[in-house]
Amino acid sequence: MQAELEDIIGRFGADTGTIHLIEDGILILKAHVGVPPQIVQIVGRVPIGKGMAGLAAERNEPVSTCNIQADSTGDIRPGAKQTGVIGAVAVPIRDASGRVVGTLGIGVRREHDYSGAETARLLEEAALLAPWTHP
Repeated sequence: MQAELEDIIGRFGADTGTIHLIEDGILILKAHVGVPPQIVQIVGRVPIGKGMAGLAAERNEPVSTCNIQADSTGDIRPGAKQTGVIGAVAVPIRDASGRVVGTLGIGVRREHDYSGAETARLLEEAALLAPWTHP
């Protein structure tokens, strides 16, 4: 999964990325790029409904912000500001039936509002990750 994440980050020109899969009702970090070590510990286990990844999983829809550092929606957890990421998006990874099995997130170290087309492309990338969730 690490190689796939690195490819996705390259195609999107992103600086960071994460893949979480749901295990026993919790998002478990399976791959990451550009995430500081202290943050890896924080995002290693994410409750459904918490932070961008948790909200994307809970809502079964993309969650994004053009500026994590200035976000006031309450969707962004305080630790996210320590990543240095500014623009970010997290999308659900869905199995063939549409059930959420994880999340894919990418971010950049500049303001960036992910367009509908970019988000749709990221959802397509996430769909390609789904087969690995059920070997």
